[in-house]
Amino acid sequence: MDVATTKAPGGVFELGGDLPVHRLGYGAMQITGKGIWGEPKDRKEAVAVLRRAVELGVTFIDTADSYGPYVSEEIIREALHPYQENLVIATKGGLVRTGPDQWVPVGRPAYLRQEVEMSLRRLGQERIDLYQLHRVDREVPLEDQVGELKKLRDEGKIRHIGLSEVDVSQIEAAAEVTEIASVQNLFNLADRHHEAVLDHATEHGIAFIPWFPIATGELAKPGSVLEQAAKEHGSSPAQLALAWLLRRSPVVLPIPGTSSVAHLEENVAAADITLTDTEFDQLTALAS
Repeated sequence: MDVATTKAPGGVFELGGDLPVHRLGYGAMQITGKGIWGEPKDRKEAVAVLRRAVELGVTFIDTADSYGPYVSEEIIREALHPYQENLVIATKGGLVRTGPDQWVPVGRPAYLRQEVEMSLRRLGQERIDLYQLHRVDREVPLEDQVGELKKLRDEGKIRHIGLSEVDVSQIEAAAEVTEIASVQNLFNLADRHHEAVLDHATEHGIAFIPWFPIATGELAKPGSVLEQAAKEHGSSPAQLALAWLLRRSPVVLPIPGTSSVAHLEENVAAADITLTDTEFDQLTALAS
């Protein structure tokens, strides 16, 4: 298949009920240095990846102020600003970086407000279409963290609010404060411990953004069902893992990330894989 012809990867989902995005997006965590820290090894390639993603029809890019920190947002602006009208850039705040591979939740309202303002400046935007609380800070009442984001939305600086790494009870508690448009949790073919969250999101029309979406682990070992199905489709196990996610629920928006144009093209091509009912059921049963 010529991936250059792919224009609506994975179909379309209306984020927050009013913001259409192509379901297969791009996660911009890997366009930073080792340990998600500092500059990437090849900044020109990082810029090329982002531009190629848009060429391939990707309209949903996910990042965070902590990726670098700040580096990912800065490269997105360098590569894509001024932005296409249909391009949605989601970012996150509330998770501080103190060093490579180190993450510390900070959900104080004043800090969240500061980070929204700084992300707006780095991205070159007047409003962030989707701003996600990167982690719930257990030292701060959840209603205060989400409440500050609601204030920023009321001020016109945020369009939609999302959460990350939460359970159903936290989603329900946040929803009492304001509308929640998305949830971003770890979820993939091999790790489905957030199945209940996905079911809740599906029931309520909330976008479910699985991070680390193409992990296959032992499921792709030689002779496995996944490996065999990949061979039959002329695809990779990772592509089938993405196809399975897209089939799993219409609210799923996978955001595979990469720092390579070639790998990006392989990921986007997964949107054109159609699983039969039998194949979907077999893959679903793998981690049961």
